[in-house]
Amino acid sequence: MEPLSQSRTGSIIGRSLTVLIVSGAIILGLVVVHGMNAHPRTDDSEILANFIGIAPQVEGPLVRLNVHDNQFVKKGDLLFEIDERPYRYTLERAVSEQATLEGQIADERRKIAALVNAVSVSEANIHSTEADVSRWTAAVDQAKADVAAAEQAVSRAQAEWMYASNNLHRVEPLLVKQFVTVDQVDRARTSEVSQAQSLKQAESQLRQTQAALQATLAQEERSKAVLAQSKAQHQQSQNAVTTLEPLTNQRGARGSAVETARYHLNNCRVYAPFDARVTNLTISEGAYAHVGQQMFTLIDARTWWAVANFREGQLQHVAPGMRADVYVMSRPNVRYSGVVDSVGFGVTPDADVVGRFEQGLPDVQRTLNWVRLASRYPVRVRVENPPDDVFRVSESAIVVIRGR
Repeated sequence: MEPLSQSRTGSIIGRSLTVLIVSGAIILGLVVVHGMNAHPRTDDSEILANFIGIAPQVEGPLVRLNVHDNQFVKKGDLLFEIDERPYRYTLERAVSEQATLEGQIADERRKIAALVNAVSVSEANIHSTEADVSRWTAAVDQAKADVAAAEQAVSRAQAEWMYASNNLHRVEPLLVKQFVTVDQVDRARTSEVSQAQSLKQAESQLRQTQAALQATLAQEERSKAVLAQSKAQHQQSQNAVTTLEPLTNQRGARGSAVETARYHLNNCRVYAPFDARVTNLTISEGAYAHVGQQMFTLIDARTWWAVANFREGQLQHVAPGMRADVYVMSRPNVRYSGVVDSVGFGVTPDADVVGRFEQGLPDVQRTLNWVRLASRYPVRVRVENPPDDVFRVSESAIVVIRGR
């Protein structure tokens, strides 16, 4: 009886252990599935960072190369230096040309001031000659009036002389017949002589006034000629006054030449724009650097990302701002903290599923895949406080999303 009892007891214990093992396996599986859903994990990820190619913006002999391949540089460190002498000479010439232009502008301003003064003087001369013309015009009118008065005096003296002469010729025959006295004849003869002298004086005065009129007319003509000459000089002075526009318009070009020369001179020395790693260095001192020809690459060491490709069914558990753990293959036992920056919203369509998008209608292949593979979308995880000497571009990584 005892062996039978022991057999039954062992069977019960075995079945209990089997139930416990199966139950534990189910519970462990559920926990693992829940953990994988709540905290998605993928080893389809790699480390990335921003990088830029360093190429000179001026050309010339490379006189100094201050870095070596894979060196870590700080922001502001000198990377390399190109022979600056041609660019310094260009800057000095541009500055000299700019100073020459400013001197020309100053000289031209002084010339313009002198010409403006000449215009003012010519305007004053015009006013003065206009006053002279007015004065001589008035003198001409006065001389004409004097000539007219002298002509009237001549006419009056001639009439009085004619009267005296006729009276003398009338009374002289009467003296023989004793109709008049000798005294009357003498008075008539004296009157005729007096009137003849008055006529001569009037004619002489007329000639003087006529001569004065001619002289006044000549002065008037001369003053008009001087006025015309003054106006011509004034017009010439006005035409001689230039503007500064042709010179001042060159200021922009000269200033741009100076700034361009200074810009090229400053580009002879190239400094690190950020903390970075130098890689792919393919040049040495003494080489001739060409504009735009890349010399090496700078990897931005300030920010590193782990770009993890998660299946589309896991994306509902991933959102920006969530915490994440990042492991790299070079140090698999070291955990680095990260934050989800963004979740991808697009990948290249699978041609076997949707065909090719071209002009016209989509080219959809008539095939049926019994096994549908889930698409994977990139999730960018930013590594917090990354060390300087661990992360490398395209290094394999493992990413685990820890949630918020």
